[in-house]
Amino acid sequence: MLLSLAGLCSVAGCSAVGFMAESYRKDSTKEVKAAYTGLEGKSFAVVVTADRMIEADHPGITDRLAGKITERLANTQNLPKASGFVPTKEVLRYLYDNPAWPARPLSELSKGLGGVDRLIYIQITEYRLNDPGNAYEWDGVASGTVAVIECDGPAPDEFAFEQSIGVPFPGKRGLSPEQISAAQVTSALSLRFIDRASWLFYNHQEPYYPEY
Repeated sequence: MLLSLAGLCSVAGCSAVGFMAESYRKDSTKEVKAAYTGLEGKSFAVVVTADRMIEADHPGITDRLAGKITERLANTQNLPKASGFVPTKEVLRYLYDNPAWPARPLSELSKGLGGVDRLIYIQITEYRLNDPGNAYEWDGVASGTVAVIECDGPAPDEFAFEQSIGVPFPGKRGLSPEQISAAQVTSALSLRFIDRASWLFYNHQEPYYPEY
């Protein structure tokens, strides 16, 4: 591709090269490296939390996100092989049976989940489908932080890795409930958030000009 563009530059000028390169990028992807690579050879569990307002407006959202992110990390071919993971049902059972866990050290949570090596701790800080007070068009946003506790490391109560993520949907104005349902909006918004959270842990392909 680069050799062809170089030849074209000498014949028709670099403006044509720039046009073709731009056209190529619009329809192509690029590899993005993992932001955190410490899951290899380690066991892990995923915990997703949100405040009560988010849970009240979107019942079960944290459970669904935890399940899908766990599934993605457990099954992806690109993730360096982990030694095991705690199924989401077991994580949720422990959290429900121990409602005081947020007040305890994170190291106790990892021990309660079977002594996993890595605890992926995701906090949802915003999850909405439209602007407050505007029920006439969709303007969804999901954002939060993704952190990792290295439970077998020297600081098992501190984050060894932390990154903020955020995604929109639909990403443009003017779509109303008559055109797309709330279920479709939250499904697409959740999938985008799952992508962004999961992609932090393995090399993957993204469009040159991503929508989210």
